[in-house]
Amino acid sequence: MSVQQSTESGESGGTEQRPGTAPAGPDTRSESGPGAGPGTGSGTGSGAGTEEPSEPEAGRAAGPEEPAGNGAKPARKKRPFWQELPILLVIALLLSLGIKTFFVQAFSIPSGSMENTLQIGDRVLVDKLTPWFGAEPERGEVVVFRDPGGWLEDTPTTSSGGFTSTVQKALSTVGLMPSADEKDLIKRVIAVGGDTVECNAGSPVKVNGVALDEPYVFPGATPCDNDPVGTVTVPKGKLWVMGDHRNNSRDSRPHQNLTGDGFVPVDNVVGRAFVVAWPISDWSTLPVPDTFDKVPSRAAGGPAEAPPAPAALALAGVVPIALWRRRRARRTGR
Repeated sequence: MSVQQSTESGESGGTEQRPGTAPAGPDTRSESGPGAGPGTGSGTGSGAGTEEPSEPEAGRAAGPEEPAGNGAKPARKKRPFWQELPILLVIALLLSLGIKTFFVQAFSIPSGSMENTLQIGDRVLVDKLTPWFGAEPERGEVVVFRDPGGWLEDTPTTSSGGFTSTVQKALSTVGLMPSADEKDLIKRVIAVGGDTVECNAGSPVKVNGVALDEPYVFPGATPCDNDPVGTVTVPKGKLWVMGDHRNNSRDSRPHQNLTGDGFVPVDNVVGRAFVVAWPISDWSTLPVPDTFDKVPSRAAGGPAEAPPAPAALALAGVVPIALWRRRRARRTGR
């Protein structure tokens, strides 16, 4: 007959298991005998043995003595600054290029055609995001647009060779500096497609019959005296633009007189100038003047458009049928 020691009894306090008797369950505790205590499983411990700690208690006791970092990852080495600097520069250039292409671009003012709103040498920020969502220029906005054709023929180019020109071209590519030789112009939108413009000597500019109050016009300049064009209707998809310095601006007026087409296609618009960013002394926003809020749209001011002949005939045929069905429903009580 073999002798078995209970896993929960002391070293010398175990009792011999008799045949036919069931071993004590793991959840049972002995309450008899002077040597019984917490953690003993057999019913007749002698009390002389020592208790073995349970597994969780053993793990807590051995925890501080275990070597640290068995399963921990080694700390990452930090790169020196000279290694991170090129990466940061590349990221900055890519961000700048993306911002210039899709969001905001800086432009330099080369002439006095927009004085005193914009001075020569001012840097303006142009919103290029809203056109991506289908927004079109509105009356009163200051916009940058590509040359519609021949507007910049008499403008001298100021590009110079050498190291400075190369640096400026590189920085303008990513949007960190304005370009010195871009074929872009900046003017104020006076009328949009469908509007009628009246520009006569000795009179204010009128849009759809409403005279504009133009406090932004350069002091001493006349609204239309130097380049009167009479009455002009702006085609759909085109703009009528004018400089704020009317006596020093080659805008829609002289090109209307020379070629008969002083309009700017909406597709040529790069974006709306919304703030003068540099120099700090000239910092200002470029809001739409209140006078343009009084201009009615051409559709609202004109007569209602008659439906075309096929639509009118169809309407004439449908109305009697609808009346007949209504009378029939009343008679039958339906």
